[in-house]
Amino acid sequence: MMLGNGFEIAAGAPRYLRHAKTAALAPHGFFSAEGGISTGIYASLNCGYGSADDPALVSQNRSAAAASLNIDSPQLVAVYQVHGTTCIKADAVTPVSARRDQMIRADGIITTQPGLALSILTADCLPLLLTDADATVIGACHAGWRGAVAGIVASTVAAMQDAGAGEITAMIGPTIRQPSYQVGKDMRDEALSLSPSALRDKTASCFLADGPDHFRFDLAGLVRHHLTSLGVAAVHDCAVDTYTAQNSSPDSLPFFSHRLATHRHQSDSGRQISVIRKPAQ
Repeated sequence: MMLGNGFEIAAGAPRYLRHAKTAALAPHGFFSAEGGISTGIYASLNCGYGSADDPALVSQNRSAAAASLNIDSPQLVAVYQVHGTTCIKADAVTPVSARRDQMIRADGIITTQPGLALSILTADCLPLLLTDADATVIGACHAGWRGAVAGIVASTVAAMQDAGAGEITAMIGPTIRQPSYQVGKDMRDEALSLSPSALRDKTASCFLADGPDHFRFDLAGLVRHHLTSLGVAAVHDCAVDTYTAQNSSPDSLPFFSHRLATHRHQSDSGRQISVIRKPAQ
């Protein structure tokens, strides 16, 4: 089902969003919160070992997401995300388990290895999937506001270019959007202090005044500014707001939202997974 902006909901279960044209080059999916086996506040496709969900259920959910993209679970690369700017190059599978302390700490991943798939977890933060024109190099990064401001997008694009990437296409997945993302002056001040000087004005433009000492922050807009500054011209944005996309219907998908869970006084939130695979040769 086409949603606009070149994105569609893929058929089958679990369902996910993909950019139709780019998916033919590098199969990928921004998975929703539905189609899994977790229950309660984690219903149902919770893929985050960092949650308090049963690790066995998380493992089965991750396997189901991988299988829908024709990926064997052992080929699914992941990292322990820390809201930083480190990007790693994956030449083999990084072990994934409930023992997150054994995983590599990073927020970006790239690979040139056929058959490997890269995964990112989010629950309001921005998942960014990337490929060059021939799928010679693929990338994925987790862009929360702090990592996005400090340069995780630049780190990931640079790593792709160092690995031989040509013209890059970027896909912005479901994330909390500006109308739902109220922040305080302290967050804005910290963001401006972390921002590279060349992008400080662009960063400031992503904060819309919303009452005394409050702003609405445009995380997706900030990521687009970073991509543009890096020469990435092809940027596709699904335009889905994780905070408001909670009611499943034939033309929409629900997504986990940490902020919504907090506003509902829930103890935790599930995490959705975003995956991109380098085709096997």
